Amino acid sequence: MNLATIILFVYNRPWHLQQTLKALKQNTLAEKSELIIYSDGNKDNVDEADVLEVRKHIHDIKGFKNLEVIERERNLGLASSVIKGVSEVLNTRDKVIVLEDDVITARAFLTFMNNALEFYQTDKNIFSVSGYTYPVNIPASYQEDVFISYRASSWGWATWKDRWGKADWEVQDFNDFVKDKNAQRLFNRAGEDYTPMLFSQMRNKIDSWAIRWAYSHFKNNSYCLFPIKPLCKNIGTDSSGTHSATTKKFDVKLQDVGDQIKFTRNIEINEEIMQNIRKFFQPLVFRKILNTIKGF
Repeated sequence: MNLATIILFVYNRPWHLQQTLKALKQNTLAEKSELIIYSDGNKDNVDEADVLEVRKHIHDIKGFKNLEVIERERNLGLASSVIKGVSEVLNTRDKVIVLEDDVITARAFLTFMNNALEFYQTDKNIFSVSGYTYPVNIPASYQEDVFISYRASSWGWATWKDRWGKADWEVQDFNDFVKDKNAQRLFNRAGEDYTPMLFSQMRNKIDSWAIRWAYSHFKNNSYCLFPIKPLCKNIGTDSSGTHSATTKKFDVKLQDVGDQIKFTRNIEINEEIMQNIRKFFQPLVFRKILNTIKGF
């Protein structure tokens, strides 16, 4: 199997990065995998020491087939870093696995991701693969090892060159989307927070590559594939990262079952799972009222 290149985006969190690398190196396919690290530049003098501390560690990483480090001279921010970095790597490769410096992986994470990329390579309905699984109830009647979702995940994910190339990062049809309530309703099948997030992005209130990537899934009538049991988790929900507040809502227990997962052809949406995901991301009442007032 031609293994996917791993891209790791880092910034100014030395402790989080150490945990991420420790877990990643323990993956069974780590020694056979290429790792490319993008280190974003510091925003100001306050961040400079932490950025330099991170950069001390990333040049001498062992345990991978090959290591390449790209240090940005200036701060691009997370959204631009991910869009630019993934695009650069996919210029010369067909598929990638993407991590940020606060994602902890199970030993079989790389195995699952590579197997999924291989199995679903020609299935254009699958736009991306996630190693993370939302902590929602999976009905006992659901017998598959994987499921698809209208909602994508940015915590330990993978995609192919041809899918990434379809993303419109400028969201050029946004004005049409604003006027189309049916399109908004369909986009919100992933969760009622999706349309407000896209509005916030396009009105420069947030800077998110992930909501634009999610919109690309929607525009291409495609899905994100998830394992039933989580193979990675996020340790950055401690107010240390971009767009992250302190919360335990997304905590999951890793399951080291990636090499045992069976994939399914022509997989379809399970509405009960999707309903549970929508409930999980259901905005609070006051937030829904505020969004309505703002015209979301």
